[in-house]
Amino acid sequence: MTDVKAELSGRDANFREESLNGSLWKVLLSVGLPLALYQSLNQLFKILDTMMASHISSQSVSAVAYLSQISIFLSSIGAGLAVGSGIKISRAYGEGDYRMVKQRVSSLYAICVAIGAVILAGIFPFVEEFLALAGTPDALIEEGCAYFRVELVCLVVQVFNGVYISVERARGNSRKIMYLNFIVIAVKLGLTAFFVYVLEGDLVMISWASLISQAVLAFLGVANSLRDADNAFGFSLRAVTLKRMVVGPMVSQSFPVMVEKMAFAFGKTVVNAMSVMYGELTVGALGVSNNLGGIGTNPQNGIQEGGAAIISQNMGAGKPERAIAAFWRVLVLNLIIGAFFMMLTLVFLDPLAGWFDGEDPLFHRLIMDVYQYEALGVLTLGINASVMSLLYGLGKTRLTLAINFSRVFIFRIPVLWALQRFTELGVESVGIVMLVSNVSVGVVAAIVGAVVIRGLRRKSRER
Repeated sequence: MTDVKAELSGRDANFREESLNGSLWKVLLSVGLPLALYQSLNQLFKILDTMMASHISSQSVSAVAYLSQISIFLSSIGAGLAVGSGIKISRAYGEGDYRMVKQRVSSLYAICVAIGAVILAGIFPFVEEFLALAGTPDALIEEGCAYFRVELVCLVVQVFNGVYISVERARGNSRKIMYLNFIVIAVKLGLTAFFVYVLEGDLVMISWASLISQAVLAFLGVANSLRDADNAFGFSLRAVTLKRMVVGPMVSQSFPVMVEKMAFAFGKTVVNAMSVMYGELTVGALGVSNNLGGIGTNPQNGIQEGGAAIISQNMGAGKPERAIAAFWRVLVLNLIIGAFFMMLTLVFLDPLAGWFDGEDPLFHRLIMDVYQYEALGVLTLGINASVMSLLYGLGKTRLTLAINFSRVFIFRIPVLWALQRFTELGVESVGIVMLVSNVSVGVVAAIVGAVVIRGLRRKSRER
């Protein structure tokens, strides 16, 4: 790799200096707010998708809600790789090891292409069997099989896009992420509206709109990566390597995140399957409720991602107290965001539910019944997101796995099972279990965060 350049642009060098020595509020807001807007736009993307699906039928809403959880389960592989590898790229960036940054970025792109090929080869020919194995109701398999095939191809493209966004996030390029997302949103919504309202299309056409919009982002990502070939964050075939010291830390850091995200998505799929006993519309109502909850939690996740990159860079530079200070600022921002959107969505819940109900009064009532409980957990989910930011930044992905595993497999599925068998609450159980799991995981995260900070400070004093 002696003939491969790994340089920093003036912008990258300035951002590193600001991250390590500048105002933490300024750097966190400059990175986190565009990412929060990016996440919010993604949530708007999902909400409008659901609204347009409701124009087809309420059954279509349930199909999208159910199948999207299966898609998220599969995309967890790429998402976990992007998060874990991004941590190690940020760490090397903070350390000033730009050659390692170059090797990890280039190798990461090559790995994500291989993962995409394996997903397509292993699932695409057997989509119907795969959906049945995932416990999808027969009525939704019949309606959603063709939709899921296109979604699968879209998912593979998203694996690359997730990695590209992770690399841009590591270098503090969150505004570029936001602008690129504007383009994706415009293409996606324009095509979806045309297919649904003009051509009177079905679910498959909605998924085609998703694929085309993601392909646009992938094209721009490839172009940007190749154009920056001499930059430490650009792609170079010569820099691709399977050396253990380069790839090993990325894989070991990413694996718990992959398992965490897969387990969480699988758990949500199990909850969907359990909710079918109240009728297929309940699955759709839960999906809509999750989307409404995401209005508050997705901006929190954007702040989380920006904070994790800054924390990781400062740990790489040997500045643990600055990393802890960044965490406290992440927590303050996430609590403010959570309180604002919780109140906003509850005040306007009735008209919001009307956007998704397909003029079905029963479906409207179901949405409101479920979300009234789910909304109350947004503040504690802000605590959870902030602790996740700290743990990701420190590279403690096994702890993030344990916390998020407990959210679904201790505080959600067993609680729903108990409510279904020992109470007569009915559909209300679905909302209650969301409240219980979201509050409980926030409490657990707060305890873990306190212990980790105490241990980090003790080690810092010992040095």
